[in-house]
Formats: sequence, structure tokens, C-alpha cells
Amino acid sequence: MVRVPVNVLVVDDEKDFVEMFSLRLSEFGERVTGVYSGQEALEALKKDEYIDVVILDIKMPGMDGVETLREIKRHHPLVEVIMLTGHGTVDTAVKGMKLGAFDYLNKPADFKEMKEKLEAARDRKAQHEERIRQAEARSLMRRGGELY
Repeated sequence: MVRVPVNVLVVDDEKDFVEMFSLRLSEFGERVTGVYSGQEALEALKKDEYIDVVILDIKMPGMDGVETLREIKRHHPLVEVIMLTGHGTVDTAVKGMKLGAFDYLNKPADFKEMKEKLEAARDRKAQHEERIRQAEARSLMRRGGELY
């Protein structure tokens, strides 16, 4: 069976974390882009329509993770988001989940757990996309073959 890589966007203001985490994900075959702010994340999503999952730090200067999540879900509702939270910000991560985040992980993240969540998030995105395709196909069939 061929394994399809997850297209991941890592967003954190800690450059060392982004670089090391991205490298580690790449070693496991994932396609990774790293950025260092919420604004950069939104710009990256505009440029790359194939991002499956965003790994998003909650605590960042400027546009924080919750604000970034709101914008991601507004403009890219099918993209799944995994929030990264440090000690003491679990309430904020739960708030993020209420706003549409797939899940959250505590920092430092257990890499095995992160991989499992990445796969599950990508699978959920694929399921949403498939349901949309099926609904569009049914809609076209109901129109009696008329093309629009």
C-alpha cells in the first residue's frame, strides 16, 4: 500500500522549534512548510491550496493561535488544525477546539502522538472532501444532465 504524505504547515514563533519539527516530519515523508507567525500562515495557505493540516502554536506575538485559527477556518474551512499548547494554556486549546480545531497537543509534543493526530486529521479532511464531491455529483445528476 502506498502511503500518501500529509501536507503540513507548522506555525510557531520559535524558529528552532519550527526548523527541527519540520525536519523531523520531513524525515517521515511528510511535506512540510514552516512559518513563524499567524500572518505568515494565512499567506502560506493562500499560496498553497494543498495544505492538509496546520500545526499551530497558541502563544505567539501579534496574531495569536486562536485568532489565526479563526481566520484559517473562515477562509479554508476544510484545513484541519492541531493546536500546540504550553503548560497552563489548555483552556485556550479547548476554546480552539470549539472554534473548529481538530485537536491539541501539549508542548513538548510527543512525536508518536503527533504523527497519529496528523494522520487522523488528514483522514478527516479527506472524508469531508469526499462527501462534498458526492454531494456535487448527486446535485449534477438531479439536474437531469444539464451542464452548468
